[in-house]
This record gives sequence, structure tokens and C-alpha cells, in this order.
Amino acid sequence: MVGYGVYKQVIMVLSLLAASALAPVLTHAQEVDTEPKTQLVAIETTMGTITAAIETERAPITAKNFLRYVDERRFDSTVFYRAMRLDWGDQPNGLVQAGTQYDPKRVLKPIAHEPTNVTGVKHLRGTLSMARFAPGSATGDFSILLQDQPSMDADPNSDDPETRAGFAAFGHVVAGMDVVESIHAAPTDPNKGEGWMKGQMLAKPVKIIRMKRVAAVPEAGE
Repeated sequence: MVGYGVYKQVIMVLSLLAASALAPVLTHAQEVDTEPKTQLVAIETTMGTITAAIETERAPITAKNFLRYVDERRFDSTVFYRAMRLDWGDQPNGLVQAGTQYDPKRVLKPIAHEPTNVTGVKHLRGTLSMARFAPGSATGDFSILLQDQPSMDADPNSDDPETRAGFAAFGHVVAGMDVVESIHAAPTDPNKGEGWMKGQMLAKPVKIIRMKRVAAVPEAGE
């Protein structure tokens, strides 16, 4: 007959084994619960579909603005019009830019600036970032990065107000970076554009057929 002391030890060992088996599941569940909330958006272009996760939790002001443009179909039939190319770092490098181009029939009021040191959304490969002039002037134009661009992040210790503010990153591409790269590689017109953007404008802008919220990454051909 097994003594009470031995029985108690067996029960304790079994309890510890059960707890250790459950621990990874609980930890994983906790990790899932702490993932920042996002909203998927499909950007359907004549060169293919780009799917982006919009940071509704970490960059709520910028995300709400972008999703309003999506929901009100203000981006439909606009274009990717710019391909900035950088000859350093991993290639291809630079960004593509799209949006309303200050069309008075499409553009909404400017929004407050959300710096990256507040949101935690950094400028990495595939990041969506608002185009702007001064901080707080962003409306309906945005960029998608081809590689990491830490110089676009806010630097609160900088003496330069532009560098201190940085740009407002608000999402990232989850599918379709090959489409982004194809747009970036499209021919530019050396005579189009003004100032330092001269030569960065696409000779034939790439049309955005429509943008829409989606629940999952669309399958090819959808």
C-alpha cells in the first residue's frame, strides 16, 4: 500500500507537470492579446494589389484619417505618382508616393501630427507614412518605403524642428511588396516635378482602382 507521503509527492509532481504544459499556451495567449490592433486595407492598382495593416491602436489619429479616405472612396481612381530612388543601402531603396494630390474634391482637413516616438511605429521596409509639408499639414497623400528609413523617425532631441517631428508612420505592407517594387521601378520623367522632386514623377502614374477594408489578405485574383 502506498504511504500518504509518497502519494502526496506523486500528486505534487503531476500538478507541476500539468502547470508546465499549460504555461506555453497561456504565454502565447497573452502575446496574442497584446498585439496592437490593426485594420487591413487592400490597395488595388493596375499593377496588382498591396495589402496594408493600418495601425488603429498605436497611431489612432492618422489611421482614422486614412480609413476615412478609404471608406469614402476618396482614394479610388487616384494614382501612385512618385518614385524616389536612393542609390545607397539595400536595393531597391527609396519610396513610392500616392494619394489625392490636394484635389479639392477629395482632400479633407489636415490632421494633427503623430510622431514615431509617441506611436512607436517606425519607418521600416514596407511602412506607410503620411506625406506632409509642415507637421500637422498631412491630408490624403502617403508614401510606402522600400527599405528602412530611420531618418524619417522623430528625434525629440534634435535642434531642427523638422527632424524633431519626423514623419507620421501609420501602417505596414503585409502582402504585395512585389507590387510596390514594380511601381518603384516604373519609368520616371526627368522633366516632371518641382524643386528637389524633379525627375521623381512617374512618366505614367499607376492608377489605384480602389481601396477597401478587408478581413484577411486577399487571394491572388480576388
